[in-house]
Amino acid sequence: MKTLKQVLDERREKAETPERMDFIDVIVSELNKQNPALSENLALNVLFLMIFASFETTSSGLTAALKFLSDNPKALQELEEEHQQIRERRADPDTGVTWEEYKSMKLTSHVINESLRLANVAPVLFRKATQDVHIKGYTIPEGWIVMICPPAVHLNPTTYEDPSVFNPWRWKDLSEPVGGSKDFIAKLNAWSYNELVRASL
Repeated sequence: MKTLKQVLDERREKAETPERMDFIDVIVSELNKQNPALSENLALNVLFLMIFASFETTSSGLTAALKFLSDNPKALQELEEEHQQIRERRADPDTGVTWEEYKSMKLTSHVINESLRLANVAPVLFRKATQDVHIKGYTIPEGWIVMICPPAVHLNPTTYEDPSVFNPWRWKDLSEPVGGSKDFIAKLNAWSYNELVRASL
């Protein structure tokens, strides 16, 4: 945290706003407002969280995906075929992946969904109830902190057949995910960097 504080202080001392802003510049811009939406302490916590979330979860998810694919030659072969078809359609096969190509990679998307479901890169999430919430006869009072445990859904045999088995094809016919997988997708989409994380996998 000391290092983050030093970086934040250095950026705040610079008078000019850079042409291209990174996340720290956005935080500094907010802190320099007359009525900032966050305190310096909260800003430091957010910066620390972003470092953890962007590096730890991506590397863990990628490692898990590679392990699952190495244990499933059929999925790996089909994935390679999907990527080869995209390369063959390009004028220059050595160019980077376009957004349209990325969005067209159906099996790739299924592999990412399944890898994130099994890897549970965020094993626990905390949320604060902003109002009283009533669930199945229970009341969560406003202000309480709730611990959400995604593996309880992701590995639930009533939600997923053979939940501990890597099966990217389970996502194939889910135009709208059913049961717990809807919760899973909602959690993924709640993170603003969801597509960036998925693209990096």
